[in-house]
Amino acid sequence: MRHFKDIDGLSSAGRPPLSAKERQKLRQEKIQQQQESNYQLLAELCRLGESDAAKLLANRNYNWGYEIVDGEVRERLD
Repeated sequence: MRHFKDIDGLSSAGRPPLSAKERQKLRQEKIQQQQESNYQLLAELCRLGESDAAKLLANRNYNWGYEIVDGEVRERLD
């Protein structure tokens, strides 16, 4: 392990570049994290009794892949 003082933060040699497979994995993880976050937001709105607001948000963000049915968050099956 190198000492902190020996690392140049401005050089590209500080960290090896990611392979295409590693970049794809990071992309997928980020998408999964965003999906979970979006689901939690919609579920919390429903839990608070704000089903109409959750439905409006889900409809405005169709690409999230969720819909609100009877006050519950469900995956959109389109």
